[in-house]
Amino acid sequence: MPIRAASRTGPRTTALLTAAGTLAYSAWLLEAVLPTGLPRATAYVSELAAEGEPFSALFRATDLLAGLLLLTAALLGLLRPSARLPWAEGRPWTLVGWSALALFAAATVADSRLPLSCTPTMDAGCAEREHSGLVPLTHSAHLVTSATATAAALLTAVALTVAARRYGIGGPVARAGTVLVAAQLAATGWTLGAVWAFGEGLGSWGLGVAQRLQLVLLALWLVVFARTLARRPDEGRPRWPS
Repeated sequence: MPIRAASRTGPRTTALLTAAGTLAYSAWLLEAVLPTGLPRATAYVSELAAEGEPFSALFRATDLLAGLLLLTAALLGLLRPSARLPWAEGRPWTLVGWSALALFAAATVADSRLPLSCTPTMDAGCAEREHSGLVPLTHSAHLVTSATATAAALLTAVALTVAARRYGIGGPVARAGTVLVAAQLAATGWTLGAVWAFGEGLGSWGLGVAQRLQLVLLALWLVVFARTLARRPDEGRPRWPS
């Protein structure tokens, strides 16, 4: 294999893994055609995989697959020189970004193994048990892993977008990443506000809409990131640092 072609194999493999992981992570969109019984305007996406839900096994399996694919991509970016070519070794923002992606992926894997025990937005008794700390340990652990995944996903997008702009990498993530990150920050703020309002008995504040918007924006950022990794060296300037 020519040296130039070989030098692109790693980043393109990482891009493919990222894109495939994003597709699996977006399997919750199947709720549009599946009779889940959960109201999309108010329900957590995690409730699709809650114990006893009709498609729990499907959504837990796709989350597991997504986490494993994205974790592999992140580890390649961190540990394999040919795969991290686009993100210069030793640059702090790139290290933070790849590490945050690995944490997000690991938390997603944990999410899939620690489902909610019930659906708090649909079941008042479940919500009360959750508020009182009377839910199973797996349920409580899911709340922690979900919060970790949310924070890590946001840090991933921020760090790697900053890296693309600060280090002169360019590409789609440098051009569109800032807008997507700003929108994701706004959606995250809305989601956190809605979670607080729901916990205080003040209504849902469009909790389901906010969280789904947050996930869509994350998926869009990951697609843009994968496209940036996969681009040819001569596709735009400046080129990836080496």
